[in-house]
Amino acid sequence: MSDRPEQLIALSLAAGATEAEVYQFQSLSHPVTFQSNRLKQLESSQSEGLALRLWREGSPGVAVAYGEFNPTQLVEKAINLSHLTPSEEIELTEGRTERYPFSGPEYEVETLLEQGKKSIEMIREAYPDVICSANLEWEKENTRLVNSRGLDCEYSDYSLSYMLGVEWVRGDDFLGLYDGESTHNQIDTTPVINNILQRLQWSDNNVESPVGKVPILFTPNAVTMLWGTIAAALNAKYIVEGSSPWSRRLKETVISDKLTLWQDPKIDSYWCPFDDEGVPAQKIELITQGRLEEFYSDLKRAKQLKLSSSGNGFRPSLSSYPTPDLVNLLIAPSQSSLHELISNLDQAILVEQILGEEPDISGDFSLNIDLGFCIKEGEITGRIKDTMIAGNVYTALNEVISLGGDSRWVGSCYTPSLVVDSLSVTS
Repeated sequence: MSDRPEQLIALSLAAGATEAEVYQFQSLSHPVTFQSNRLKQLESSQSEGLALRLWREGSPGVAVAYGEFNPTQLVEKAINLSHLTPSEEIELTEGRTERYPFSGPEYEVETLLEQGKKSIEMIREAYPDVICSANLEWEKENTRLVNSRGLDCEYSDYSLSYMLGVEWVRGDDFLGLYDGESTHNQIDTTPVINNILQRLQWSDNNVESPVGKVPILFTPNAVTMLWGTIAAALNAKYIVEGSSPWSRRLKETVISDKLTLWQDPKIDSYWCPFDDEGVPAQKIELITQGRLEEFYSDLKRAKQLKLSSSGNGFRPSLSSYPTPDLVNLLIAPSQSSLHELISNLDQAILVEQILGEEPDISGDFSLNIDLGFCIKEGEITGRIKDTMIAGNVYTALNEVISLGGDSRWVGSCYTPSLVVDSLSVTS
């Protein structure tokens, strides 16, 4: 990266700032898009952005630039903004130098193009009437953080991601099915294609849904809805505010003892050596056999809780302050296959895709099942439609029947399937 961060730090201090920080981000990506069984778009794109945050007499000023910019004008803008903001306690990481150069493969557009074509051909060979879409992308990102206390940290990383979509229209019946993955490994869409073909087979006929209190089997694609609420409950921001139901329950059992959750930022799919405040990212045992072990935090909330930052301060955007966020949430699996989970259920619903706004930190939800299947006597009998599930995340996770051994990455969450005892079902 350029020497712009050092230049901006020097200009900021010369202009009257007592402290300054520069966050610099660059990315290069090769996205390939297929629509209606055909190639729609392929391209390469680059982006670069930089955020200057400084403090003048304790008052912060933040200025953002993209691409080429005038350093003096950017510093002036941040200084002028500092005159409009109240003073605050400055939270900066002490000086050190840390470098993680790029060491991964670079995938050309042509490689992604061939993989997309092959994936669509495999699906349509089994189901010629379906309409397929695909999005495949290789992306390289470089992040650098420099501050006036001598901190200079930089790392490069890459990711491969793909999403396959299938639309199946039969008269008035429409089915939309979507699946994909992010990985550091070579793209292999075969497992996702097999999942899609299995669910197309299950959708051959529509059946009535059971209603009332019914056991629910969430596949990895659907169960992330539950983990999103749990991640919020573990966020130090909500702990400090007192809005998390677990604010005063550290070292207590909060969910089923079948559940163990942790963060590991040093593995696929989103490797991260330090956060956007320069604090080393670390493995965190969040919940062990249902017992709440630790929260995750940034510098500000850690200080309020009289803890050390867990290295989870990340910027939602260049112009935003760092706020707590998780990296690579993992849930401990069991040894059971999805087939074994299904075979152990007498009457239940398998949920694959959900429509509607995900539950907030209260945990209450009422959601439409976008793609779900009826289970009777240990077998899938068909697809259900016009069905809704309702309940509470915390209650559901205290009533876990079993977990699968079918863990997979859904975004930055590595999760198996999960069976909960009963949720309210209307159809």
